[in-house]
Amino acid sequence: MHAFFRTSLLAWAATHLRPMPWKGERDPYKIWLSEIILQQTRVEQGLPYYEKFVAAYPTVTDLANAPEDELLKLWEGLGYYSRARNLHFTAKYIAGELGGHFPDSYENIRALKGVGDYTAAAIASFAYNLPHAVLDGNVYRVLARFFGIETPTDTPAAKKEFTLLANALLDDTQPGVFNQAMMDFGATLCTPKQPGCKACPLQTQCVAWQIGKVQELPLKSKTLVKKERFFCYAVFNAGPDVFVRKRAEKDIWRGLFEFPALEGLTISSLPEGPAALHQWLREQFFPDGHAPDFSVTHVSKPYRQTLTHRQVTAVFIEIDLPALLPENTSAAPPFAGTLRLPRTDLKKNIAVPRLIDWYLQEKAGTLSLF
Repeated sequence: MHAFFRTSLLAWAATHLRPMPWKGERDPYKIWLSEIILQQTRVEQGLPYYEKFVAAYPTVTDLANAPEDELLKLWEGLGYYSRARNLHFTAKYIAGELGGHFPDSYENIRALKGVGDYTAAAIASFAYNLPHAVLDGNVYRVLARFFGIETPTDTPAAKKEFTLLANALLDDTQPGVFNQAMMDFGATLCTPKQPGCKACPLQTQCVAWQIGKVQELPLKSKTLVKKERFFCYAVFNAGPDVFVRKRAEKDIWRGLFEFPALEGLTISSLPEGPAALHQWLREQFFPDGHAPDFSVTHVSKPYRQTLTHRQVTAVFIEIDLPALLPENTSAAPPFAGTLRLPRTDLKKNIAVPRLIDWYLQEKAGTLSLF
């Protein structure tokens, strides 16, 4: 069964090429870059980012020397920004501690920050032809279906079982080719929904096909419950400028810029009517009672973004302030710790969460404020 799987898979891969710029690449830096970008990202979405990063930072030393804000701006829209921060940290480590030389063993690659078992196996096999099998969602699915494995894939037992199986199947003479074939097969033929079973070269020995469980496998033991979070953003406009702050706490969107915000509320808790909203904003953002003259010019619709562990909702309230503010304004709430920037810089020079980017795009197109 193992030999049939291996032979049939490699034969399929030889006639079903899936061209991508990192395929056949032997430079471990570029392989690492592609794998980090593609974590929890579709190939179609990640491809232009990979090309932008390779153009901007051709070597790991170039990436190490990049300013963090510049790197995050280039990453903007990909989400999961901890990947970008880990990428930067690891590039600095390789450039500084390893003299710019990427590690060449699985163990040393795995020890890099932000690199897990899957990424280490991919780099080791693609760059150095080392016999380490990759194990990602595509591989779990292919193996669970073909061998009829009903161990829930989100358990430690499954990781051990599937790792042993994947390595037993691996073609040691061409591990990189085999790993790429496994990933392509799961991504294009043995897909989560509507898999191409009728054209599948493994069908005759696929257990899931034989017992009618293709749609059921692989199994999972848990259903992820997403935490709800709500942000009320105050977009303080002062003439051509707007106030933003950089998120520094260990939380979502760390290192990105946002408007002053209130959290822990719900949409229904926002006051109705201009007078009530004005008074509420005065109390929330200017608790010391020293509020400058301001007017509320727009309240947005709710914007929603789904993250892995969270469902985030935000409302944006546009507030006009005098162009000339008192000298001590920047040191008092809600402006303490903020930057006063031209509104045009929001899209050009700083990185913002995707949810804020959606708002800015719609605002630019419909409200004519930018």
